[in-house]
Amino acid sequence: MFPIRDHNPSGRTPYVVYALLAANILIFLSYVGILGDGPRIGRLFFDYAIIPARVSDGFGLETLVTSMFLHGGWMHLAGNMLFLWIFGDNLEDEMGHLPFLLFYLAAGIGAGLIHIITGPESQVPTVGASGAIAGVMGGYLLLFPKARVDVLLILVVYFRVFTIPAFIMLGVWLAIQFFGSVTSNPDEGGIAYWAHTGGFAVGLILCIPLWLRRGGIQFWNRTHGHPPHPEAKYKLSQSRIPRVPRR
Repeated sequence: MFPIRDHNPSGRTPYVVYALLAANILIFLSYVGILGDGPRIGRLFFDYAIIPARVSDGFGLETLVTSMFLHGGWMHLAGNMLFLWIFGDNLEDEMGHLPFLLFYLAAGIGAGLIHIITGPESQVPTVGASGAIAGVMGGYLLLFPKARVDVLLILVVYFRVFTIPAFIMLGVWLAIQFFGSVTSNPDEGGIAYWAHTGGFAVGLILCIPLWLRRGGIQFWNRTHGHPPHPEAKYKLSQSRIPRVPRR
């Protein structure tokens, strides 16, 4: 189940989101050619990825930031950039450009620290913008819980786009991350579930002051959980692939 867009148009050009997208893509392209070269990619990740045991010993603190701009493959990059594209522009619109950038970095650092705390002896390098983007999703949930999100559902050979409230889509995503957090072993590698869960919580908490300035519960009452502006309208057209009748 993949979100493909929301119905929450931004009122200003999201320059920071564009810059983050460009930075992540360009940095990935700069080293994609050595992904299959174990020693070289290992050295790159040793220098710039989060290695919890190393950070726990007081080394490589800068990797809490540098790791946010590294990805392990094309699908890792594409998934993260899709979520940033869908949910990031609205928070940047609400916060302003510089505050959003600081929020993004703080959420990513917080996610990295939580990942380290949950596996302080792990030697597995951790890369990706997922923790920071999870923070964006947490803030989005707080401000726009009923914003409509178009989701692509894929069940083997069945494909369909349907629209659900953000709190359902983000709630299901968070539940999956939390389940993965409590059932996975951070020393074995794989998905950094605690970074996702922690980043989401950090982002939500960091957005509480903004939510309170908007009126808190009164803000929800005024907007009914929807964006405080007219939502975008999309028309879903039917496929041009002709039906083949059966005899």
